Amino acid sequence: MRRDFLIHHQQTLLGPLWIVFQPVIVLIIYVLIFEKAVGLSTDGLPPSLFYLSGIILWTLFAECFTGTSFTFIQNGSLFGKVYFPRLIMPLSVMLVNFIRFGIQFLIFFVMLLVVDPRQVIDHPLRWFSAMIFSTVVVASFGLGMGLIFSILTAKYRDLVNVIHLIVRLLMFATPIIYPLSIVDPAFRLWVSLNPMCPVVEFFRFGFMGQGTFTGVQLLYSAGSTLLLVLAGSLLFNKFGNRLQDVI
Repeated sequence: MRRDFLIHHQQTLLGPLWIVFQPVIVLIIYVLIFEKAVGLSTDGLPPSLFYLSGIILWTLFAECFTGTSFTFIQNGSLFGKVYFPRLIMPLSVMLVNFIRFGIQFLIFFVMLLVVDPRQVIDHPLRWFSAMIFSTVVVASFGLGMGLIFSILTAKYRDLVNVIHLIVRLLMFATPIIYPLSIVDPAFRLWVSLNPMCPVVEFFRFGFMGQGTFTGVQLLYSAGSTLLLVLAGSLLFNKFGNRLQDVI
C-alpha cells in the first residue's frame, strides 16, 4: 500500500493534493458543460453535489479496475523473485483506493453539510448505510473486473488500451452525469443491467433523498458483484503462477 501510494504521488508538482484537486477540477468542468451549457437535469438536486457524488464513486471504481488490471505487468519482477499469495497485490491496490476515496468523500460530505445539513442530521442511518453499501459494491466490482483483465493483459499487452476504452464507455452507461430518471423507460431496464447504476442512485438517495432504484436492483448489483469477485479470484489464483513464464 505504501509503495502504491508513493508511486502515484512522489516527484509530482502537487503530490497528494491531486487527490483533492482532481475531483474538484472535474466537478467544475461537469457543472460548466453539463449543467450550464447543455442543461442536463440533476433530478432537482444541487448540481455540485449531484456531480461530485458520481465523480468520487466512479473514480473509486476506475482506479480499482485499472490498478488491478495491471497487477502482473507492474509486479512481474517481484513475482519471479519470491512466492507469496498473488492476491495480496490487487487487494493492496483496492485498500489504497479506499484511502483516496475517503479523502474525496470528506470533500463531498463537507459540501453537503454546507448546502443541505438536514439530510445528514435527520437521516444518519440512511446515508451511512448507503455509503457502506455503495463503496463496497463499487470497489468490489472494479476489483472483480480487474482480476479477470489482469490475466488477459499479462498475455496480451495491447488490451491495456481496451481497458481505458471500457472505463470511458462504461461511464456513459452509468448515471454519473445524468440521473437514471431521465432515461426513456423503454431503455431503463437495459441500462439498469449495469450493476453500477442502482448503486450510484442509492448513494445519491442516501445523502440527498433522491434516486431511482429498487430493492431488487440493489440485490442484483450486490449478487452480480459477488459472483464477479469470486470468478475473478478463482481465475486469478488458477492462472497466476502459470503466467510467470509469459511475463
